Amino acid sequence: MVKAQGKTPIVEAVGLTKVFKDFWMRTKARAVDHVDFEIYPNEIFGLLGPNGSGKSTIIKMILGLLHKTSGRLSVFGRLPSDVAVKKYIGFLPEESYLYRFLNPRETLDYYGKLFGLDRRTRRRRSDELIDMIGLTQVAHRPIGEFSKGMTRRIGIAQALINDPEFLILDEPTSGLDPLGTRQVKDLILELRRRGKTILLSSHLLADVEDVCDRMVMLYGGKIRAQGTVDELLSDTERTVIEVPRLRVETISKVEKLIQEMEGKAIERVHAPRQRLEDLFIRIVERARQEQVQTSGAVHDGQTAAFLRGEQSKEGEGLIESLVQSVDSAEPETAAGERPEQEAPKSQTEDLVEKLVASEDEDEPGHDPQAKRDDRRDAPTPADSRPADSRTQPPAPPPSSPKPPASKSSEEDPEVDRSVIDSLLGDEGENRSNRDSS
Repeated sequence: MVKAQGKTPIVEAVGLTKVFKDFWMRTKARAVDHVDFEIYPNEIFGLLGPNGSGKSTIIKMILGLLHKTSGRLSVFGRLPSDVAVKKYIGFLPEESYLYRFLNPRETLDYYGKLFGLDRRTRRRRSDELIDMIGLTQVAHRPIGEFSKGMTRRIGIAQALINDPEFLILDEPTSGLDPLGTRQVKDLILELRRRGKTILLSSHLLADVEDVCDRMVMLYGGKIRAQGTVDELLSDTERTVIEVPRLRVETISKVEKLIQEMEGKAIERVHAPRQRLEDLFIRIVERARQEQVQTSGAVHDGQTAAFLRGEQSKEGEGLIESLVQSVDSAEPETAAGERPEQEAPKSQTEDLVEKLVASEDEDEPGHDPQAKRDDRRDAPTPADSRPADSRTQPPAPPPSSPKPPASKSSEEDPEVDRSVIDSLLGDEGENRSNRDSS
């Protein structure tokens, strides 16, 4: 396997060729013709070329959706058809094909199940991704009611639900407004900083120029140029000198000096012009500061926490803070011993118990009905009395032997038995007759 800079390539293509044939096995199109390239870990690799140059065909062969005609192609050191590598790959196709009757949360939950994620992870990641793409306020609406740009945002979230190591993006900014385009580019750079590897295919050359480390340019199924962005975009025919605005007299003197020293003239003198994208974003930011209302997607969502690799740290910090608060809430005696009487539970303890209970619900084989039965059979505060007092009926039946009278009730002169007998009715009269006899 080819190695460069001490790294093993995630994707390696050597002499990769794909020929489409008709029913009679005659060559209909040579989509990819002896292509060689490598994609290394922690880099953004650009795949450029006009329509029909072979970009989508190469992506489908990397995903194992198409079989190569000849050559060699490996993904994570294995064949693209190996199912074991699929869980490490996230894919955003050129056109997002989603279930139009599901809402964003249901869609992400469905794709999370395909990757075998547990319910709690699916719920947390779905909420973080929906907030990141700016669709929290419309998360209850069916995707069939969304515009193309909003559907594209859901497609980006779907490609990230499994936190992939290798992300393939085919025209990720198609249908997005300039703010959404800037957000996607910032997300790509954030994923690269976290160590992800990204294959980016786009017709918008400005997007590729802003984020890619290396790229190849295809035409007719062959590579026409490849290298880093600086190598391909460097203009060796001209020299640019940028200085603050000069007076006309100063420019004339500089031009005379250039003619004397180099024998060349200044081709053009012009004021620098800002990019239209920067102007657009600045206008929108100004409107947002003025709190202008909009019914479209918002663009201030932060990158999902699990994509930044912060979910485990957040969980550890929460548990540690809860434990510390519980310890500080429990009283201690002067000798450092716990008092015998249990203090009432604090809100923090209740929260810890709820967290533990929710953890038990996610365990395999969990039976909620069994839990409810256990709680039903558990002793209540009233059952904390001795067993004799719990089992003794409140009043003996008439046929049962007369319970021994309390000594205190017989000797107490203030007790009026007639009142008690009148309340007991006939049973009281029978009892009085027995006492008199």
